[in-house]
Amino acid sequence: MHHALYAFLAALTVTYITTPLVKTLALRWGIMDSPGDRKIHTRPIPYLGGLAIYAGFLLSAVVFLGVGDRQITGILLGATLLMLLGTVDDMHSLSAKWKFVGQLLIITWVVGYFDVRIWWITYPFTGMVYLGSLSLPLSVLWIIAVVNTVNLIDGLDGLAAGVSSIAAISLFLIAWQQGQYPVAVLSAALIGSSLGFLRYNFNPARIFMGDSGSMLLGFVLAAISVEGALKSVATIALLVPILALGLPIFDTLFAVIRRYTNGRPIYEADRSHLHHQLLDKGLSQRQVVLVLYAISAALGLCAVLITSVDGYWPVLLILILISLLSYMGAKKMDLFSMKQEE
Repeated sequence: MHHALYAFLAALTVTYITTPLVKTLALRWGIMDSPGDRKIHTRPIPYLGGLAIYAGFLLSAVVFLGVGDRQITGILLGATLLMLLGTVDDMHSLSAKWKFVGQLLIITWVVGYFDVRIWWITYPFTGMVYLGSLSLPLSVLWIIAVVNTVNLIDGLDGLAAGVSSIAAISLFLIAWQQGQYPVAVLSAALIGSSLGFLRYNFNPARIFMGDSGSMLLGFVLAAISVEGALKSVATIALLVPILALGLPIFDTLFAVIRRYTNGRPIYEADRSHLHHQLLDKGLSQRQVVLVLYAISAALGLCAVLITSVDGYWPVLLILILISLLSYMGAKKMDLFSMKQEE
């Protein structure tokens, strides 16, 4: 437990100190996110906050875990490469196609070469299922999906950093409960670096994380869920990371359904995400972010609680209840209707 606490404090401190330095560099180099039709902020904000998140996370992970373990090494290398890809995108605006190709190549290499993957899936009623040759594509699909869902929610000051912190707290508690101490330390480092950055990113934001940060956070969250919750012997292992990352996953799922049913490409942006709907109802940015923090925390708490539930039927009932509440909330918030483009 001490190592996890020290990893958290080290990441928090390093990110807190380096974020103003990164902001100064972004201002000097003119790397700014300017206001626009698809943007909510009204003044230019410096980018590249992901570099500070990366500095705190990497230093903490290397100091308290080292690089001897193959999977840990793969996660750190993957985080580095995705952070660099995001930085290039922040500076030169890569096309969606080339950004996706870069993500696919990096994640496939990490999954295939370093075995950051899940070979077995356990879930209610069916028990353990060996994935075999499906292990690589399904692991890649999971990680790349989480990377892009975190990227999609990075639309308000402090939203992605705060939700990622809450998800990492859930994964930390589950990993610690299961005795998966390296995963717990990685989670603690991610919590610390996210919160250290949030000090400067909460509304009114003084710096944005950019794709360098959202890709990093999404990748590490997905990877530690693969090495942690998804490798648990619990019968609800498949549900745990889905709930812990529930807010970005459900928001992205509703976006895909919304765009498909309205005859629009699923990758096309719109202004019907949950945070847009809450803003349209008159809430301030801070109020919207706090509401979404609460939803994310509730889902994360469910993820932690069901790891202690015995039997299949209680898990199924919890899942049905969450699904019904999510659907009712989506209908109430009109998340299935297409609004004007961002």
